[in-house]
Amino acid sequence: MNVSHSPSKDSVSAADAFTTAEGTSGLKAARLYLCTDARRGRGDFAEFVDAAFSGGVDIIQLRDKTIEAAEELDLLAVLKEAAQRHGRLWAVNDRADIAVLSGAPVFHIGQKDLPLPAARTLLNGNAAIGLSSHAPDQVDAALAAAAGPAGLDYFCVGPVWATPTKPGRAAVGLDLVRYAAEASTGTDVPWFAIGGIDHSNVRQVAEAGAGRIVVVRAITEAEDPAAAAASLLDALDGAGS
Repeated sequence: MNVSHSPSKDSVSAADAFTTAEGTSGLKAARLYLCTDARRGRGDFAEFVDAAFSGGVDIIQLRDKTIEAAEELDLLAVLKEAAQRHGRLWAVNDRADIAVLSGAPVFHIGQKDLPLPAARTLLNGNAAIGLSSHAPDQVDAALAAAAGPAGLDYFCVGPVWATPTKPGRAAVGLDLVRYAAEASTGTDVPWFAIGGIDHSNVRQVAEAGAGRIVVVRAITEAEDPAAAAASLLDALDGAGS
């Protein structure tokens, strides 16, 4: 996998520390992953993603089912520029064609989306691929896929709590987080807890064994996205101390 960045002079050292020629060290170093929509209502997408990266977000995924492909590509160009300045990563959800055209370093799929081998073929090794998992057998399958020829790069576990961003998806609770923590012992496969995680419960998720989290509203609805991101990272650090 080859992740290529062209950061500004001021961010070269950060980018080099976060990503390598192989592209996976940046993903393994990531702890805070943010999913955001296009923020049409606020009209502040560029300012928002810049603030989130400034606060310590490691990966930002644009996930908005209401926008067309052309608009998504335009927004991804904005996201890419911000990520490069901060030496961070950015992600595309579901659509491999958009991931290829935008040059995304990270691509995420769900259980019913494009099969992993097909996604790997289309992306031709140019992006890390992540997969959602919602049950113990799916966690086991993700770990097996990470060691297999398709080369899954990371997976997510959730939703830990019910969330309006995934209507109809039953919460899995902290037990699946604990299961993933135990099942992944001895491996170096990055995995993230996701679903309803915010400042009120992030310590519970960390104490259940998750060292990485995906959030949405905890940052997208914050008055100060940078401060919200920094606070979540502080909570993760505090739970591990």
